[in-house]
Amino acid sequence: MQIRGMDRLLRQLRKNADLNDVKKVVQMNGAELDSLMKRNATFTKGYQTGETKRSIQTSLSDEGFTSTTKPTTHYAPYLELGTRHMSSQPFVKPSIDKQGTKFISDMKRLMR
Repeated sequence: MQIRGMDRLLRQLRKNADLNDVKKVVQMNGAELDSLMKRNATFTKGYQTGETKRSIQTSLSDEGFTSTTKPTTHYAPYLELGTRHMSSQPFVKPSIDKQGTKFISDMKRLMR
Protein backbone atom coordinates (compact mmCIF):
# COMPACT_ATOMS: atom_id res chain seq x y z
CA MET A 1 0.00 0.00 0.00
CA GLN A 2 1.29 3.43 -0.86
CA ILE A 3 0.20 6.80 0.49
CA ARG A 4 0.50 9.81 -1.78
CA GLY A 5 0.83 13.31 -0.38
CA MET A 6 3.02 12.19 2.50
CA ASP A 7 4.62 15.64 2.95
CA ARG A 8 1.25 17.33 3.41
CA LEU A 9 0.13 14.56 5.74
CA LEU A 10 3.26 14.87 7.90
CA ARG A 11 2.92 18.67 8.13
CA GLN A 12 -0.68 18.33 9.25
CA LEU A 13 0.17 15.57 11.70
CA ARG A 14 2.97 17.60 13.25
CA LYS A 15 0.50 20.40 13.74
CA ASN A 16 -2.33 18.29 15.18
CA ALA A 17 -0.86 15.17 16.71
CA ASP A 18 2.15 13.79 18.44
CA LEU A 19 4.17 11.51 16.15
CA ASN A 20 3.97 8.85 18.85
CA ASP A 21 0.25 8.69 18.06
CA VAL A 22 1.13 7.94 14.44
CA LYS A 23 3.47 5.14 15.55
CA LYS A 24 0.68 3.66 17.67
CA VAL A 25 -1.73 3.73 14.71
CA VAL A 26 0.86 2.07 12.45
CA GLN A 27 1.62 -0.60 15.05
CA MET A 28 -2.06 -1.27 15.79
CA ASN A 29 -3.00 -1.52 12.10
CA GLY A 30 0.01 -3.76 11.42
CA ALA A 31 -1.10 -6.14 14.18
CA GLU A 32 -4.69 -6.12 12.89
CA LEU A 33 -3.47 -6.82 9.35
CA ASP A 34 -1.45 -9.76 10.67
CA SER A 35 -4.52 -11.24 12.37
CA LEU A 36 -6.75 -10.61 9.36
CA MET A 37 -4.27 -12.16 6.93
CA LYS A 38 -3.91 -15.23 9.14
CA ARG A 39 -7.72 -15.58 9.29
CA ASN A 40 -7.94 -15.30 5.50
CA ALA A 41 -5.14 -17.86 4.94
CA THR A 42 -7.53 -20.80 5.12
CA PHE A 43 -7.42 -22.63 1.83
CA THR A 44 -10.26 -24.88 0.70
CA LYS A 45 -8.76 -26.34 -2.44
CA GLY A 46 -6.06 -29.00 -2.37
CA TYR A 47 -3.80 -29.99 0.47
CA GLN A 48 -3.52 -27.66 3.47
CA THR A 49 -0.93 -27.96 6.24
CA GLY A 50 -1.23 -24.48 7.81
CA GLU A 51 2.39 -23.65 6.93
CA THR A 52 1.47 -20.46 5.06
CA LYS A 53 -0.70 -19.25 7.94
CA ARG A 54 2.14 -19.88 10.40
CA SER A 55 4.65 -18.14 8.11
CA ILE A 56 2.87 -14.76 8.15
CA GLN A 57 5.07 -12.28 10.03
CA THR A 58 4.83 -8.61 10.91
CA SER A 59 7.81 -6.35 11.52
CA LEU A 60 8.19 -2.65 12.34
CA SER A 61 10.88 -0.45 10.79
CA ASP A 62 11.68 3.24 10.20
CA GLU A 63 11.50 3.91 13.95
CA GLY A 64 7.95 2.55 14.06
CA PHE A 65 6.56 4.43 11.07
CA THR A 66 6.50 1.37 8.79
CA SER A 67 4.83 -1.97 9.40
CA THR A 68 5.45 -4.90 7.05
CA THR A 69 3.23 -7.99 7.09
CA LYS A 70 3.92 -10.83 4.68
CA PRO A 71 3.85 -14.60 4.27
CA THR A 72 7.33 -16.12 4.01
CA THR A 73 6.64 -19.47 2.33
CA HIS A 74 8.12 -19.65 -1.16
CA TYR A 75 4.80 -20.80 -2.63
CA ALA A 76 2.57 -18.05 -1.15
CA PRO A 77 2.45 -16.14 -4.48
CA TYR A 78 1.07 -19.26 -6.19
CA LEU A 79 -1.74 -19.45 -3.63
CA GLU A 80 -2.47 -15.73 -3.96
CA LEU A 81 -2.35 -15.48 -7.76
CA GLY A 82 -2.91 -19.05 -8.92
CA THR A 83 -1.16 -20.90 -11.72
CA ARG A 84 -2.28 -22.47 -14.94
CA HIS A 85 -2.86 -25.67 -12.96
CA MET A 86 -4.68 -24.20 -9.96
CA SER A 87 -7.04 -21.32 -9.37
CA SER A 88 -6.11 -18.43 -7.10
CA GLN A 89 -7.08 -18.33 -3.43
CA PRO A 90 -6.25 -14.72 -2.52
CA PHE A 91 -5.60 -13.94 1.13
CA VAL A 92 -3.10 -11.04 1.03
CA LYS A 93 -4.89 -8.50 -1.21
CA PRO A 94 -8.32 -8.82 0.45
CA SER A 95 -6.67 -8.33 3.84
CA ILE A 96 -4.72 -5.27 2.69
CA ASP A 97 -7.80 -3.76 1.02
CA LYS A 98 -9.88 -4.09 4.18
CA GLN A 99 -7.19 -2.94 6.62
CA GLY A 100 -6.04 -0.13 4.31
CA THR A 101 -9.44 1.52 4.54
CA LYS A 102 -9.30 1.40 8.33
CA PHE A 103 -5.72 2.71 8.37
CA ILE A 104 -6.65 5.71 6.25
CA SER A 105 -9.62 6.54 8.48
CA ASP A 106 -7.41 6.24 11.58
CA MET A 107 -4.86 8.63 10.06
CA LYS A 108 -7.60 11.11 9.08
CA ARG A 109 -8.88 10.98 12.64
CA LEU A 110 -5.41 12.00 13.88
CA MET A 111 -5.43 14.99 11.52
CA ARG A 112 -8.57 16.48 13.03
